[in-house]
Amino acid sequence: MGASPLELTGISGCTKRGRIDGNLRSRDWNVTTMGRNLRTMDWNVTSMGRNLRTIDHSNPFWTLQYLYVYYHTLPLEDRIFYVLFGLQVIYYPLLAAVGVTVNILTMIILSRGKCGLSKCVTRYLVAMATADLLVVITDLMLRQIPIRYQGQFEFLWSIHVCNIHAVLLFAAADCSVWFTVTFTFDRFVAICCEKLKTKYCTEKTAAVVLGTVTVLGCLKNTTWYFMFIGRYRLYNNPWFCGVTISVLYSRAWSVIELLHNILTPCVPFVLILLLNALTVRHILMASRARMRLRGHSSEESPRDPEMESRRKSIILLFVISGNFILLWVLFMVFSISNRMWYLGYESVLLPLFIQELGFMLQLLSCCTNTCIYVVTQTKFRKQLKNILKYPFKASVKFMK
Repeated sequence: MGASPLELTGISGCTKRGRIDGNLRSRDWNVTTMGRNLRTMDWNVTSMGRNLRTIDHSNPFWTLQYLYVYYHTLPLEDRIFYVLFGLQVIYYPLLAAVGVTVNILTMIILSRGKCGLSKCVTRYLVAMATADLLVVITDLMLRQIPIRYQGQFEFLWSIHVCNIHAVLLFAAADCSVWFTVTFTFDRFVAICCEKLKTKYCTEKTAAVVLGTVTVLGCLKNTTWYFMFIGRYRLYNNPWFCGVTISVLYSRAWSVIELLHNILTPCVPFVLILLLNALTVRHILMASRARMRLRGHSSEESPRDPEMESRRKSIILLFVISGNFILLWVLFMVFSISNRMWYLGYESVLLPLFIQELGFMLQLLSCCTNTCIYVVTQTKFRKQLKNILKYPFKASVKFMK
């Protein structure tokens, strides 16, 4: 007889305890992403008429091996899932290396204060880079990479810190998202609220706002500590630890998770879009009025430094905001639809590869802000070049 669905993934020994009356719908959270009444994946070995025990699950690329053997028997969405799952073996370590490097470089460059940005803006951008770095560490390095390289991280099964890791991971993600919102609001005030600008857009206010967001983010995510069983589970799932069946189908915890998804990132999406729309409206009105005034003055030069400064500021703001929304939207949609499925709305269930692609894009957002600064900020590019050239200059100087 062929391997079971759980044996196929190399996790049967620790998950069979979670079954109730042989019904996979009441499974342990370990097989949540592979169960769902087996709708998302056809794991029935008998119907395939093959022996899956030939697949080496200790190999990180076992999904590509499985795809090669059973490609013609799989539906399209399963093929996409396995391709993404296999690519993540290379994608996540590479992204982690890039993410750590670029965020540390960004923090160093911005902290030096030589990029022509105000101290207030610098505070927000440094905080965003710090939060992104924490997401790279807690999510990519301590979650996604161990999931893809299970054979090399078997020791994690004996480390019962899943609850603490959950709080740290979600708190870091919340800070990364809400720091983007606070930066957007700061730029809205600076551009649209002249009277409030002098009081709000200061380095001290930025420090208070960022500190408040950090504290609230940590307090908000303490609920995950009490929700999870204290055991590390190596599965790619927003709830990556084991949870009890009562929690999984509990209305109270369902409401808590929905509120969590609404607060991050649904509310930030709405706030960022609203603030950007108001900012654009104000800039267009101010630009027209300024052009009319300058049209009556022949002594002034055609070049308007004030409008150029506003243009650079708004480009930076819009690119950061747009990047955040585009890279987070898939993850948000899947997270909400997944919880709605457990509440009985089975029609909203999305293919599993949407979740994997959502993870990949969401984590990519932690590495893209540096590229945005390089493209939009001339002085940032200059400082980055100086830092990259410094080791070579120091080596040449030492040799001489």
